Amino acid sequence: MQESRLFKIIYYLLNKGQATAPELAEKFEVSVRTIYRDVNAISSAGIPIYVTTGRNGGIQLLDNYVLDKSLFSESERNEILSSLQSLLAVQYSSADMLLHKLGAIFQIHLTDWIEVDFSRWGSNVETERKLFNDLKQSILEKRQIVFDYYSVGAKEMRQVQPLKLVYKDKTWYLYGFCLLRNNFRIFRLSRMKNMALTKTYFKRIIEQGTTIFPSPNDFGTLIDLELYFSLEVGFRLYDTLDNSAIQQQENGYRVNLILPENDWLYDFLMSFGDKVTIIQPRSLRQKIINRYEAALNHHRRKENEY
Repeated sequence: MQESRLFKIIYYLLNKGQATAPELAEKFEVSVRTIYRDVNAISSAGIPIYVTTGRNGGIQLLDNYVLDKSLFSESERNEILSSLQSLLAVQYSSADMLLHKLGAIFQIHLTDWIEVDFSRWGSNVETERKLFNDLKQSILEKRQIVFDYYSVGAKEMRQVQPLKLVYKDKTWYLYGFCLLRNNFRIFRLSRMKNMALTKTYFKRIIEQGTTIFPSPNDFGTLIDLELYFSLEVGFRLYDTLDNSAIQQQENGYRVNLILPENDWLYDFLMSFGDKVTIIQPRSLRQKIINRYEAALNHHRRKENEY
């Protein structure tokens, strides 16, 4: 217990800079006398900790002190390097130098265990990399950006104060404050074109506990779905749905799940053509039939126009 508390005292001082003995005693629920014994134990271990008296006195570590590698276990050192490799894999280039420095300090051979490529098939990798770097710069420097955004039925120029990049369900999004809408908005990166950094700076931050993505209820009425898919489309089901919703049977897959009823659901089901059967609800089956009939009638009317 004492060893764990000693480490916590060191980490606390590294983070805060200085603390009084009563402050540490209250935080770690021990007596002031015990804190002073802990300080002696830390000093005996060779860590430069000292106590100053007077009105502004307290307990602190030597300025510019850095934790020695011996304070981390082997598994903790591996976790630190693995986390940095994850950052490097998502093209956070600043992690490269730090990764090699810590690898040398910890004397651990780096294993090339992860590679991530978020670029889309057929896209210009350099263009997408520049977009990510520009967005990272705008978020860290708190600089407004301007871009053309393609939403339903329109292209609009947006001025946005970018706050966070979010990756969800195989897609990148930008969360920020939209000056056009005077509210916080989520923008899909693939719909952002001609993005540029401006020379306007802002101070806005993300409030604690902010929910970035709406709940499923905000996308439509939730309905219970019972579906049956042919065997040959199983790979698409596992690409999109959670395993718990999929039950493989002899000649196909039975799927039970709850989803909001909206255009995404209609398009998703219609993309399977005759490889899906809607068992429940029957009302959804009729809506899909109506959409197929509308598409068929449309193309019949246009048959001789092109």
